[in-house]
Amino acid sequence: MPDVIGIDHLYVTVSDMARSEKFYDAVMTILGFRKNRFQIDGEDHIQYYNRHFGYVLRPARDTTPHNPYAPGMHHLCLRVESENDVKEAARMLKEKHIPAGEPKHFPEYAPDYFAVFFTDPDGIRLEITIYRQERRQRHDEW
Repeated sequence: MPDVIGIDHLYVTVSDMARSEKFYDAVMTILGFRKNRFQIDGEDHIQYYNRHFGYVLRPARDTTPHNPYAPGMHHLCLRVESENDVKEAARMLKEKHIPAGEPKHFPEYAPDYFAVFFTDPDGIRLEITIYRQERRQRHDEW
């Protein structure tokens, strides 16, 4: 049986490429991603990538606002190593004038859940959380 070893890439459609590029340039720089551009069928795409996966912006063909409670993606959560990493990312987001919540514990999700939430220009909710013990254990004992 094939073993999925990670997410290779995500494509996100955006209503305004320039506005989203400005937003994601700030966010992805904070998180250590690199950037490149390419075209598919004459449409510009912007890819942010790190050692693990790519996050690609492509132009939307329909500008209906994102609804996280309609079928489709609700939110994207990115994992960092520690609470200090979450706090530092939140501080840097705010420095770049990206509205973000306060990094804090969310015991209603799990005893050691620590995260910060923010939203992209099209209303896609983003989260940065820690590598929780349950996730580490799942990985190590698989």
